[in-house]
Amino acid sequence: MSDSSTNASRYPRDLIGYGAAPPDPNWPGKARIAVQFVLNVEEGGEHNILHGDRHSEYHLSETPTEPLMGTRNLIIESFYEYGSRAGFWRIMRLFKERGLHFTAFVIGMALQRTPDAGRAMLEAGHEIATHGYRWIDYKHMPPSVEQEHILRTIEIHKEVLGERPLGFYQGRCSVNSRRLCVEEGGFLYDSDSYADDLPYWCLNCERPHLIIPYTSDVTDMKFQTTTGSFSCGNQFFNYLKDTFDCLYVEGELAPKMMSVAMHSRILGRPGRIQSLARFLDYILGHEGVWVARRIDIARHWIKHHSPAIVAGRDEGADC
Repeated sequence: MSDSSTNASRYPRDLIGYGAAPPDPNWPGKARIAVQFVLNVEEGGEHNILHGDRHSEYHLSETPTEPLMGTRNLIIESFYEYGSRAGFWRIMRLFKERGLHFTAFVIGMALQRTPDAGRAMLEAGHEIATHGYRWIDYKHMPPSVEQEHILRTIEIHKEVLGERPLGFYQGRCSVNSRRLCVEEGGFLYDSDSYADDLPYWCLNCERPHLIIPYTSDVTDMKFQTTTGSFSCGNQFFNYLKDTFDCLYVEGELAPKMMSVAMHSRILGRPGRIQSLARFLDYILGHEGVWVARRIDIARHWIKHHSPAIVAGRDEGADC
């Protein structure tokens, strides 16, 4: 029996990447590491029968729970409401105090329901990328419906913020998400990948398409009961520090990128925010650190690492 992964037909994944010779990203100021923070804004777009769903939200909860069919879960709703009411503004103040900027992955419906938060981020200089229209799983959604959600979210950004998003992160994406992102034509990058410590080009999409990988390990989600391995802020800080220290040492010869994932309703809690504050102060105490938004990294990569440079190799097969 032939193995389709090794025969002449093309295997639709890239298991090689940059291999033993990653490119020098040539970060601004010859930085040894680019550190990138993402704030996920999902509150108001999660599962809820008020939103036309069949069940309540249950993902990323402070307490173990199951989806309630046909009824609201007021406790879970209040967890999410904490994010938009209190946690969001606490994180905003922290970054303002240190003069740093992040990228926000913003759910379209959440932006509709909390427009003041969106405009505050825009005014503060943060990047606002799209995180889908809803904080739901797109895996089994018909492509036509997912496409309609993408277009609807772009219009919401224009209505609320006066500009369209340039970054795309569906999160719980489908096999169609990247294709639909590229076909829309206006996105500079997507982040529905966890495959590398550097950006890379998908050369098998409709056109060369930039991918800026995200993280699922350097994330405050691990404080939650459904995913969790962090029970206190010191554990989160130590993991952030260890990740940074490893990449910073590697960066002397081969600079990399570090992503940090945040959620207003999780990291915005008083018992957790101090771990983020300590980490921000820690990296600011190092030379050769570029704290950048994802759009800054995308523009830098497009300028210094055009698709033509890598056209001779088989990069980014998973499209």
